[in-house]
Amino acid sequence: AMEDVSAKFVSQKISRTRWRPLPTAALQPPDLFATGSWDNEDNRISIWSAGDLGNAGLNGEYHGEPHLLCDIQHNGDVMDMQFLDQERIVVASSTGTVTIFRHHQNNQTLSANHRWEKAHYHVDQDTSCGGAACTGVVCSNPEIVTVGEDGRINLFRADQKDAVRTIDNADSSTLHAVTFLRTTEILTVNSIGQLKIWDLRQQRNEPSQIFSLAGDRVPLHCVDRHPNQQHIVATGGQDGMLSIWDIRQGTMPVSLLNAHEAEMWEVHFHPSDPDHLFTCSEDGSLWHWDTSTNVSEKSSFLHQGGRSTAYLSHSTINQSVVSAWLSNDPTKDRMEITNLVPNQTLSVNSLDVLGPCLVYGTDAEAIYVNRQLFA
Repeated sequence: AMEDVSAKFVSQKISRTRWRPLPTAALQPPDLFATGSWDNEDNRISIWSAGDLGNAGLNGEYHGEPHLLCDIQHNGDVMDMQFLDQERIVVASSTGTVTIFRHHQNNQTLSANHRWEKAHYHVDQDTSCGGAACTGVVCSNPEIVTVGEDGRINLFRADQKDAVRTIDNADSSTLHAVTFLRTTEILTVNSIGQLKIWDLRQQRNEPSQIFSLAGDRVPLHCVDRHPNQQHIVATGGQDGMLSIWDIRQGTMPVSLLNAHEAEMWEVHFHPSDPDHLFTCSEDGSLWHWDTSTNVSEKSSFLHQGGRSTAYLSHSTINQSVVSAWLSNDPTKDRMEITNLVPNQTLSVNSLDVLGPCLVYGTDAEAIYVNRQLFA
């Protein structure tokens, strides 16, 4: 499967990779992606073309590595990043600032469009630089929600100077990630193993529900919600475990899956085919978890590298998904796991998946694009 992957060495540690969303009803595969860097003297936001689409081979495979369209300096480490729309990207900084950058496609430049200085900050009179890292951002245009090391939650609107709403002491620990549950509700994960639901219509500053890992308070680093079944949520933690939660019942995960050997940095359901889930880790691996129905005939096993035999499932009734992600041990029923990065040693910090395409970035100062995930 590795021959489908093109790599680009970029002389920066990459902390985030994101596909530009496709226009609704677009049939072509995604073509542009953005990256953000961290731990470099000069951090950057960059826009890339995924490769030469005009150069398709006989079998429709693509050639050519990603190439840089434009980039711009970013103050601080890029902690998180999300496209707001086709042209704007919201970026969370370790300085606590949140910036919207605009990609001008007519002349391929990037510019800072709007900035909320120190959206996150520690109350510390002694330092003039009391910014607290903004650790997570999620967008539902025009709304933007940010979380941070300061335990604060901000709700911004792209066209407004001040925060629409701030929950100052939302959490006494660090909030690591945030995502939308529904239009008016968000999910956060924190450094003591809790998953919380917040209803932004409520004026009170408490979560409407709190879930937590039993026993050990293992920090949770990432969260994603199943795109069709909004009660199914996946989180990844400091210990590399993948947890699947059903927020309709109980306060603990429905299943805990042994995954990576170190921190899990991101977890993403495939947006249009959530039988497939992807996780990446500090241990240098990126796993593709496949619960699609055609796997059920085979016994479950772990590939070390090599190609997954999954195909996109077009089942109209998604019962298979329910049973797979919510059974106590999905691996017993049907699950195939493929490590898509068999011999990487440094951290895979970020991944994004859209259509048949995967993009990921690493501390080995490289970005990788796989255009044929389901080949």
